[in-house]
Amino acid sequence: MPRPSDTKQRIQDVARELFARQGVQRTSLQEIADRLGITKPALYYHFSSREELVRSIVAPMIDDEEAFLTEQEARPEVDPRALLAGYFDFHYRHRAEVLLMLSELTTLADLGLIDLVMAWRRRLAALLYGPEPTLAQATRAAFAFGGIQDCTIQFPDTPAADLRRATLDAAYAALGLEP
Repeated sequence: MPRPSDTKQRIQDVARELFARQGVQRTSLQEIADRLGITKPALYYHFSSREELVRSIVAPMIDDEEAFLTEQEARPEVDPRALLAGYFDFHYRHRAEVLLMLSELTTLADLGLIDLVMAWRRRLAALLYGPEPTLAQATRAAFAFGGIQDCTIQFPDTPAADLRRATLDAAYAALGLEP
């Protein structure tokens, strides 16, 4: 994915900050333009709508998640600990985008991203348990992966290494793996 221009990046940075503070629907494009000291038509030159702007913010995360899953699915054998650790690292890197997604579920549903996230969760469960996990296996996987995602945003002041260790230990326990 090509890197955005400096102006596009500045727009995304300000939008991300305002969206996190006020929500997507309560943040106008005019407010973003004013904060940047540009005109609204200049903002529209880069993003034709608020939805396009939101999508541009979460697109790198979506691409990274898809690449992570595709790489895991290509492996002849999945190491559950490596899968969980990679999933933690991914979510820790993208915690600002995850927080945005969780705080704006309606907007993200309109963009079709909730269905995508649910499909990822099914793929993750299949990586652990095969293409047709039992209900017990699927719930353990949902608990482990959902818990990992939640921990990366719920404990923002915890040092990364401490959070990673505690989160992965909890995920291992959820899946019945030794730490």
